[in-house]
Amino acid sequence: MHFVVCAKQIPDPETPPSAFRIDESTNSVVPAPGIAPVLSQFDAIAAEAALRIKEAAEEVKITVVSMGQESAQAAIKQVLAMGADEGLLLDDAAFLGGDSYTTARVLSTAVEKLGDVAAVFCGRPAGVWDMGRVGLGIAALLGWPAAIIAKDVQVTDGRLSATRVMADGFETVEMSLPAVVTVSNELGDPRYPKLQQIMRAARKTVTSWGAADLDLDPATVGESGSRLKLERLFIPEAGGEVELIDGESAQEQAAGLVAKLREAKIL
Repeated sequence: MHFVVCAKQIPDPETPPSAFRIDESTNSVVPAPGIAPVLSQFDAIAAEAALRIKEAAEEVKITVVSMGQESAQAAIKQVLAMGADEGLLLDDAAFLGGDSYTTARVLSTAVEKLGDVAAVFCGRPAGVWDMGRVGLGIAALLGWPAAIIAKDVQVTDGRLSATRVMADGFETVEMSLPAVVTVSNELGDPRYPKLQQIMRAARKTVTSWGAADLDLDPATVGESGSRLKLERLFIPEAGGEVELIDGESAQEQAAGLVAKLREAKIL
């Protein structure tokens, strides 16, 4: 079996808020100086789900795929160090500035070109926009069944079983392969590679494909093909006003608060 794990490189979530800057002229985040981007934590968990199946089955190959620039190789190498077999970077200026749809379009086309993929594993959302749309977009474009927000994934006899996290409990669904699954943090922590695994992954060659390799028209991907247009990206201004309610007793203060709330038409 051949699995694909989708991996996205994101700004380090541990970055201090004061280090973030927004370029409002381009609606983009300015990278924090001296702080390297990291693999999205949810994608690391998706990789863990695929690796657990690989450990329990025979002849499973895992390809980690990332759409990004050259720096995204670091995210690919991290999943390779965890135990994935091959890496694929989708790098093209035409892919920049895209939305969830164009991202899913590029990734699904890469999966089709790989040709023998049995399942695609994605993180529940990416650790930046938190939309959780790409996994389902890949499934829709490929015409494959999908399970989302899974805390456990099993593959047996050509079928995928996923235990999904619901608002009021859990639900187990089963579907035929090929399929797409998005994995939630309830699966558990991803493994930490050992030094030897990290060194071995660093020596692996990552294949790179662009729009021409995927036979994609640049007008249909990236910013040109986006269906969602970002009007403005900014850091909200924090602030507020405090007013102390006078009164000889708690009852008087409460009555004064109620009067203020009614004046503001909150009550």
